[in-house]
Amino acid sequence: MRLPVWVRLTLAALVAAGAGLIVLDRLFPPPIEIARSVIVTDSGGQALRAFPVEDGRWRLPVETSRVDPAFIETLIAMEDQRFYAHTGVDPLAVIRAATTSLASGRIVSGASTLTMQTARLLEPRPRNLGSKIIEAWRALQLEARLSKDEILELYLTLAPYGGNIEGVRAASWAWFGREPDRLTPDQIALLVALPQSPEVRRPDLRPDHAHLSRRRVLDRMASAGLIAPDRAVEAADAPIPERSAFPALAWHAADEAVRRADGEAEIRTTLDYSLQTELEAYVRERAAEAGEDVQIAVLVVETDTRAVRAAIGSASRQRGGGWIDLTDRPRSPGSTLKPFIYGLAFDDGVATPDTVIADAPRRFASYRPENFDRAFNGDVTIAAALQHSLNVPAVYALDSVGARRFASALRFAGAEARVPVGGEDEAGLAIALGGVGLTVREVATLYAALGDGGEARPLRWLESAPLAEAPDGRIMSAQSAGDILQVLRDAPHPGGRMPASLTRGAPQIAFKTGTSYGFRDAWAAGVSGGLTVVVWVGRADGQPRPGETGRSAALPLLFDIFDRAAPIDPRRRRAWGTDDTPRTGAAPAPLVRFNPGAQPPDILFPPDAGEIWSEGPDRDFVLSARAETSVRWFADGVALSRNGAGDTVWAPRAPGFYTLTAVDREGRTSHATVRVRMPPA
Repeated sequence: MRLPVWVRLTLAALVAAGAGLIVLDRLFPPPIEIARSVIVTDSGGQALRAFPVEDGRWRLPVETSRVDPAFIETLIAMEDQRFYAHTGVDPLAVIRAATTSLASGRIVSGASTLTMQTARLLEPRPRNLGSKIIEAWRALQLEARLSKDEILELYLTLAPYGGNIEGVRAASWAWFGREPDRLTPDQIALLVALPQSPEVRRPDLRPDHAHLSRRRVLDRMASAGLIAPDRAVEAADAPIPERSAFPALAWHAADEAVRRADGEAEIRTTLDYSLQTELEAYVRERAAEAGEDVQIAVLVVETDTRAVRAAIGSASRQRGGGWIDLTDRPRSPGSTLKPFIYGLAFDDGVATPDTVIADAPRRFASYRPENFDRAFNGDVTIAAALQHSLNVPAVYALDSVGARRFASALRFAGAEARVPVGGEDEAGLAIALGGVGLTVREVATLYAALGDGGEARPLRWLESAPLAEAPDGRIMSAQSAGDILQVLRDAPHPGGRMPASLTRGAPQIAFKTGTSYGFRDAWAAGVSGGLTVVVWVGRADGQPRPGETGRSAALPLLFDIFDRAAPIDPRRRRAWGTDDTPRTGAAPAPLVRFNPGAQPPDILFPPDAGEIWSEGPDRDFVLSARAETSVRWFADGVALSRNGAGDTVWAPRAPGFYTLTAVDREGRTSHATVRVRMPPA
């Protein structure tokens, strides 16, 4: 049957209109991508700092699952009862609004759904009929692209709450100082009322209007059965809140987290909210006591995971240089590198903690170091030299290790030692006394490696960042690291503190202090109980503070911080002191005295890898070696005797390969492998 012309034309028009709408929808999609404020939280999700979007507006991202369900229920009941039923435009609401307006001769109520309001917030326009039509179209587009919860989250992110506050989460922080996950009836009513006339009802500017509008919403809530009438009356008498500050903890660490997170709206760091809060207050007090423009930088790192649990870039932004993150600025580390010099010397097999080293005037080419007190102590053990931070022994040890090699070891471990341009090995010996630039973060990386068996890994700032599967480098062996830690645990404690070994439950801290040239930087770094702590005290402009040393200015803070950090995460931390490993006995004979320049015996006869001819098993050979001391000889591990002339003789009994060993009195050893040939029997 052929359809009438008018029917066919109508259908064609409908198809063309539908196709046109589809084309328009594709050509002009709704602008649903919006900028949101970044929230930086601690490891448990507690907000630390928020960042505004453009024009200084606070627009925090919202998830309906993290908003009090009672608020959402009230919002929908007051603003759009059929929100989950309509497709963006509610025909029943349009008919109701038109009927009541015609009957009254004026607009009594609107027909805007929450979806249409969201469209208006995305694209603000003058309030007229043309704008309403566009909003209705945009609402249909939103419904076609987003779920109901996504539309609701978009509305709750954009809803105006007066001034530069947008969204329910930002409003909850601004007016109540916390997340909107648990709200009281008076708070729910205020948050529902404000978007209707945000400037007229602002609690900070017009508290009377805010009080009246909140009471009206409470009355409507009671009428709708959302709240008991007596509870509504009680909530109406609650005081109108004042404006609260947005979270602004961990100022510098939050900047670092944003830099590392690469565009995430909510960034979860490894920081611990309670510890960060406590240490920020503590550091402000100590900086105020220390004097004008004195700054303090602190890092607390979980040694095994490298998670940064607290980070303070400066004591206060109201002090000179306070806006600078001083954990990330190179400063002279003073003597904090000495443990790593000795650790490499231990690895080289030239020393142990009990090796005796000379603390006496000594010149290294043009460089002549002195101790801090300009006195010398004669022969001391390396343990004592480290514990008392003696300069000459440290430079002597670095001369053995090699300054360039040491700088390379630091670099491979993640600490970019900034050596003066053109420095040679001799000039580089000043590294031992702080003649390089390192940041607090790099010093923390080194000491965390010391506490983790010598393995260096990068610090972790984000919870999502995994622990590096392989270490960046090994600064020293596990054995040497354990020896160094024990030496540092035995160092003299700061004044006013009883040694931890005499105090029940006290942390056994392996610590080292440092003071830069001219008293510009005071350092203390320590490892204990699964934590690594680094403290820097000084002025951001590098001005000297005469008489302020690492021991006097930074070490007391280090011990106080360990006291405060002890309970932060007991499930993931070792108990205080359980990582103690006592040092064993005296140094072995070859390492009794530090003398890395001494050479082992030089075997003259028999030559290594040579052949000798023996006429038979009765033929003796006189062994010869050039050495600084007398030498004992061994053939395949069997000691050989001397003849009447004092020479050591060897009579090989059969042809074949033999190993001859020469050992001097200091235990230095050389070997020669030879082949003995004999005539046939």
